[in-house]
Amino acid sequence: MLKGPLCTVRHLLNTDLNTFIALVNDLPSRGDYFSTHFKSPEAMRKEFVQHGFVTEDSELFVVEDGYRRVVGVITHFKSRTPTTREIGYRLFDTALAGQGYTTEALRMLVDHLFRVHTWHRLEVLVAPRNLPSLRVAQKCGFTGEGTLREAFFINGQYQDVQVLGLLRHEWERLGGLPR
Repeated sequence: MLKGPLCTVRHLLNTDLNTFIALVNDLPSRGDYFSTHFKSPEAMRKEFVQHGFVTEDSELFVVEDGYRRVVGVITHFKSRTPTTREIGYRLFDTALAGQGYTTEALRMLVDHLFRVHTWHRLEVLVAPRNLPSLRVAQKCGFTGEGTLREAFFINGQYQDVQVLGLLRHEWERLGGLPR
């Protein structure tokens, strides 16, 4: 469990499962930048029972506010190279946007990944028009590296994706991530 002043980042618990499935599968909350594809509740329950959404290739965490409510999700997973992990994040309630939950969760996860693992590089892929998500990554030290043209298929159309990266030595130079 990773605890910050604003939120906690932790693994999903059995008691969270019904709420989590409803939040993840709430299509209107996905906005313009997340796929409308979702898994059935039965498939998600089966996956949770099998491995709790934690495997060698990926690890899922929920973001919990000070009242112990699940407000988002953050995950890291296998990327294109063996020394890289990709991070994805999503806030479930747009009314909470701009309050710092996602930024704090990303900072804590980045610090954790670089302290505990030997990965050299972390990356975030963001739709270029998703300015709030770009700002979150930039506040956490990620640098824009380029665009993957029409790499995501979302809401019936191909969309470009901006790649942002953070290297271990950049993170070390910062002494961890700025608060």
